[in-house]
Amino acid sequence: MKRLGRDAVITEALDLLDDVGLDAVSTRALARRLGIEQPSLYWHFKNKGDLLGAMAEAAMQPHAVQPLPEVPQDWREWFLENTRSFRRTLLLRRDGARLHAGLRPEGDLPRLLRKMQFLKDSGVPDAEAQMAMLAASRFTVGSVLEEQADPGSLDGTSLPSIGHEEAFESGLRLILGGLEAGLERVSPSEQPASDRESAGAGR
Repeated sequence: MKRLGRDAVITEALDLLDDVGLDAVSTRALARRLGIEQPSLYWHFKNKGDLLGAMAEAAMQPHAVQPLPEVPQDWREWFLENTRSFRRTLLLRRDGARLHAGLRPEGDLPRLLRKMQFLKDSGVPDAEAQMAMLAASRFTVGSVLEEQADPGSLDGTSLPSIGHEEAFESGLRLILGGLEAGLERVSPSEQPASDRESAGAGR
C-alpha cells in the first residue's frame, strides 16, 4: 500500500474540491482519487475536520505569502489591498469562502498579530484596529459566499444590477470610511504624525 506525503494529499484534496465542490469532499472520495485505502489518510489527518482545516490553510497561501506591512507605509492603502488580496485568494478555489468560514488556520495568527501591530504603530487605536480587521474579514467572506453561490440574473426584479466586484469595493470603502471617521474623533496628540501633517496642510 503506497503512503503519500501530507502535502501531496492536501494538493489532491484541493483539486478534488475544485472538481466536485465542498459538499462532495470526503475522506472516502479522496482516498479513491488517490488510489489508496481510506485508513491510510489517518496517518496525516485525524478526521474530515482536520483535513478541511489543512485544506483551508493551504488554500490561503497566495494571501499568506504577501509581504507584511511596515511603517511608514500608508495604512489606508495597505488595508484596502490586504482585503482585496484576501478576496482574490478565496475566489481561487471552488467554494473557497465556505471552506474558510468557521475555520481559523493556526498559521494565520502570527501574521494577523503583525498586521494589527502595524495599524497600531500607524496611529489606529487598538480597539478600532481589531474591529476594522474583523469587519473586513467577515465582509469579505460573506461577499465571496454570495458571489460563489450566485443564482444568476436578477431579471424580472426591481433590484438594480450591481457587479460582485463593484459591490465589494463599495462596501470595503465604507468600512475604511467608518474607520477614518472614528480616527477623526481621536485627539490630535493621539493621531500619527502623517495624519497631523496632512490635516495642517489642508488648512
